[in-house]
Amino acid sequence: MRLFFDLTKSGIVVFVLVTGAAGYAMSHPFETAWELGHILATLSALYFLSAGSFAINQAQESHIDAMMPRTAGRPVPSGRISRAQAYILGFGFVIIGALAALLVNTTVFAIGIGTVFLYNVPYTMWWKRKWAFGAVPGAIPGGASVLLGYAANQPMILMPEPIYLFLLMFLWQMPHFWSLAIRFREDYAAGGIPVLPVRVGTERTLFHIALYTFAYVATAAAAPYFTSARWAYAILVLPLSFIVVWQFLKFFRSVIDRHEKSRWLPFFLWTNLSILIFLAAPVIDRWVGHAILMSDIAAEFARLGDN
Repeated sequence: MRLFFDLTKSGIVVFVLVTGAAGYAMSHPFETAWELGHILATLSALYFLSAGSFAINQAQESHIDAMMPRTAGRPVPSGRISRAQAYILGFGFVIIGALAALLVNTTVFAIGIGTVFLYNVPYTMWWKRKWAFGAVPGAIPGGASVLLGYAANQPMILMPEPIYLFLLMFLWQMPHFWSLAIRFREDYAAGGIPVLPVRVGTERTLFHIALYTFAYVATAAAAPYFTSARWAYAILVLPLSFIVVWQFLKFFRSVIDRHEKSRWLPFFLWTNLSILIFLAAPVIDRWVGHAILMSDIAAEFARLGDN
């Protein structure tokens, strides 16, 4: 089971399921009952497509992973699973995920297959290996989980609300990935991966992280223009936006002043926590707002009845 979880990157798959569930909850109509079969089909599509895509990725990059100390112990480069086995499992899971997506609707199917293609072909085979800014277009498939969950109930995804959710996921990935790349810069260099810190250095990378960090928190702060925003927005999103910026400034200062990477982890962890909160807040506000509205309507009908 440990080999299976490592091969399919179960930690990231859980994140995919959580973000996809947020998109699902945001698009679920108030007047429609929650259907267990529909939910399970959506989550199955998310699980099998993402787990299969990650297994294929590990087969594709096994020779690169073998050169990097951080990834040399993964199932394929360590020899515990062959590349053929990883490919069979990966493509099998993708097929199962595609069939589950078809049970939901054709939009979910198209998003799911498109995401697997973008991640395993352009990103894995070209963008990541050839381009220092490969993480930027690579963030497109990385942010697709929330769109897939949203499209399960509302196939029309070219609207302010799903675009906002996708932008959050998209912008979050550059601070997330580049701070990790700063920490493991030597590993990426050993594997021949031209990530931004390898190509331009740590200090210049921090300026790019700053650009996306400020764009990320600004997008989160702009939630009232795109989606539901009530007390969860005020209590969770605004304070956490400040914390993310503050953690980045501390990270930035630690590198610029002392040329060290000691502050990367707090910034990395706070950034990862923030995306979960930023996606959860509009879900909470939407459904709490609906519950309050229904309560007010019921109270008004009760008052009219008493009169």
